[in-house]
Amino acid sequence: MTSHQRITAIAVLAVSAIWGCGVATAQTYPSKPITLVVPFAAGGPTDIVARTLAANMGKTLGQTVVVENKLGAGGTLASAYVAKAAPDGYTFLIHHNGMSTAPALYRKMSFNPMTDFEYVSQAVDVPMTLLGRKDLPAKNMPELITYVKANAKKINLANAGLGAVSHLCGMLFQQALGVDLTTVPFSGTAPALNALLGGQVDLLCDQTTQTTQHIKAGTVSFYGVTTKQRIRALPDAPTLSEGGLKDFEVIVWHGIYAPKGTPAAMIEKFGSALRTALKDPAFSTRMTDLGAEIVPDAKQTPEGLRTWLQSEINKWGPVIRSAGVYAD
Repeated sequence: MTSHQRITAIAVLAVSAIWGCGVATAQTYPSKPITLVVPFAAGGPTDIVARTLAANMGKTLGQTVVVENKLGAGGTLASAYVAKAAPDGYTFLIHHNGMSTAPALYRKMSFNPMTDFEYVSQAVDVPMTLLGRKDLPAKNMPELITYVKANAKKINLANAGLGAVSHLCGMLFQQALGVDLTTVPFSGTAPALNALLGGQVDLLCDQTTQTTQHIKAGTVSFYGVTTKQRIRALPDAPTLSEGGLKDFEVIVWHGIYAPKGTPAAMIEKFGSALRTALKDPAFSTRMTDLGAEIVPDAKQTPEGLRTWLQSEINKWGPVIRSAGVYAD
């Protein structure tokens, strides 16, 4: 064998070994627990979705999916953490609309939502609801529109903090009516809702996962859901569009991401377990009870998430910039 032939043979063996190792890794994946990072507090709406998914996915994957709450900076801390994690298939991120609003809210970020991640899938959409304190004079959406326009300087609008979906919903509501209300930020959805229940604030946009029980109990004034169609959890509730805010839509959507460079075979295996969980009747029932909606099959793909994320960046960027809102 000539020197050239020996070098060629060694190179072929090396490539074969690397390829074989990659196949073996994909075939044996996962061989240890997987971490699903949540950017928000335990017990919150996104955390509830994440933990319900994780428990179900673990059965399919044969490994525990551990939920890790990593709070801070409106979700950007968790996003940056996952973007910089090893791309070995053992770290994933579940994040909501904040992934699409961060580029407009933060002047400086250590990650790019469109280039620093591999996309897995969308999972669950959670509608928002527009609520008022129990004794607010307006009893339906047309009455609320009239009331807000006549009393804009006296009305305050709570939210769960800068950049929260409740904040975005409130900004869109004000823009739709052409009013400038006093906004009252809280450190989360729970204290904002408690302030509304206590009559300290007038209005609040919040997720069905938090509000459905209060709507059904009649402890708040309820004006409608923020989806294009009525929802199963509140079938008799009108949409805000029906009530007079034409084409008004805000949903809390959840996408799952992995560090850039995570092998495609691992993305597919994790994504397949996710799709299995989304089709499980028990999971579906749990989400319906929370007022959440499982996304259609077309969104349960990497490309579906990538396309949606870009469209949401395009949607919310102008809204945030026109309001002059920045987080730093």
